[in-house]
Amino acid sequence: MKGTPKQLIPYIVTLPDDKVYEVKEYRQKRSLDANAYYWVLVNKIAEALHQTKKFVHLAMLKQYGETYSVLIPKGTPISSLIKYYELESTIKRENILYNSYKVYLPSSEMDTKQMSTLIDGVVYEAKSMDIETKTPNEIAELKANWGL
Repeated sequence: MKGTPKQLIPYIVTLPDDKVYEVKEYRQKRSLDANAYYWVLVNKIAEALHQTKKFVHLAMLKQYGETYSVLIPKGTPISSLIKYYELESTIKRENILYNSYKVYLPSSEMDTKQMSTLIDGVVYEAKSMDIETKTPNEIAELKANWGL
């Protein structure tokens, strides 16, 4: 259900108290064109560097994507919880060891603004390698279609 707080409150107060609900800000989803164009450029860069798409994708996420940090008890298998991460440090709190990880937001979870920043970055990297990209006008048109 989507709506402003004033629209949602009358509905929310009628929900049963024995269940848990999640409320989060609505974000417009990006178009599939954004994702397709991103992967075209990632593939071209990977070919030019003789690297894998996965390697280039992670490099783009690190350079142009959103990040956050998490503390997880040492020994917890993080790869089953988070897709893209790097260990930052290990700390001790109340006699418990924790690993601090830098986490990179996957492109599949990005909104239009975040994806736009990522695409601007991959376009910049492609141009710096003399890889052909869409013209600035074509990119602006794509962004207009994304609602930016």
